[in-house]
Amino acid sequence: MDIQPIKTEADYDHALAQIDLLWGAEPDTPEGDRLDVLMTLVDAYETKHHPIDPPDPVDAILFRMEQQGLTRRDLEPILGSRSRVSEVLNRKRSLSLEMIRKLHKRLHIPLESLVGS
Repeated sequence: MDIQPIKTEADYDHALAQIDLLWGAEPDTPEGDRLDVLMTLVDAYETKHHPIDPPDPVDAILFRMEQQGLTRRDLEPILGSRSRVSEVLNRKRSLSLEMIRKLHKRLHIPLESLVGS
C-alpha cells in the first residue's frame, strides 16, 4: 500500500481521485483498507485546512424549523412569547442559557451550534 501524507492541495486532489476510484470497495480487502486510510488522511487534511464553522445559532434554529416543518408559533413553548420568538429570530435578542437548553433538548440542535463562536 503506497500511501503518502497529504501535504498540498495537489496531494489532496490526488487522494480524492483515488477515493473516487476505490469507492464501494469491499471492507477487509486491500482496496477497502486503502480506501479507509485515504479517507482518514483526507479527513485530517480537511479538518486542518478546510474547517467548517458551525452555523450561527439563528441559522441553526431556522434550519431545524425547516427540517421539521415548524412555525414560529411552535417555538413559543421553547423560547417564550411571540414577541420573544420574533426578537430571537430577527437577531435582536440573544439566546439565554435556558433557551439553549430547551432548544437542544426539544429540537436536538447541537449545543455547539446554539452557543455560537
